[in-house]
Amino acid sequence: MRLIIASNNKHKIREIREILGHRFDEVLSMRDAGIELDVVEDADSFLGNARKKALETAALLPGDAVLADDSGLCVDALGGAPGVYSARYAGEGHDDAANRKKLVEALRDVPYEERDAHFACSMVLVSDGKVLAEAVGKVCGKIIGEERGENGFGYDPLFYYEPFGMTFAELDPETKNSVSHRHNALMLLLAALDEENA
Repeated sequence: MRLIIASNNKHKIREIREILGHRFDEVLSMRDAGIELDVVEDADSFLGNARKKALETAALLPGDAVLADDSGLCVDALGGAPGVYSARYAGEGHDDAANRKKLVEALRDVPYEERDAHFACSMVLVSDGKVLAEAVGKVCGKIIGEERGENGFGYDPLFYYEPFGMTFAELDPETKNSVSHRHNALMLLLAALDEENA
């Protein structure tokens, strides 16, 4: 069975291929599979968005497995915001830099010890209209008040990972991927698949 990843992000696809590749005959991006689909992510949770993306994509690929994910940043002091609005926190048409600027401003008067946050990643694996497995991975950290690091993307320059004493943007990609929310979700998904096949 082929695995189609509901994404064209080459870094994400490489990471998924490394962890799940042995379970499938082939691992392809949407572009590789000849699919162009823009799913409206309007659910009120990461899991809801991932499920919707997986089911809509799988409807075009009978016989294949489809893996979709949705992820974002949740800040405790902001009641879990930006959450499902992480990519458009500063409004439609704004970029990562604008989102980070808004986050720094929102937390300006919040002391460091109250800046707990986590990245969350929900993954859903679907085939022929049936959900085969779901998983939610998290990684916890703190939001700092100034950007540090040149790697990563999104909120990585503000997300301080205390076990390493660095922001996600200061970590090399391999190190970040070994502890990331996506990695954790993938490992949980793999465990769920192994359990189902045991």
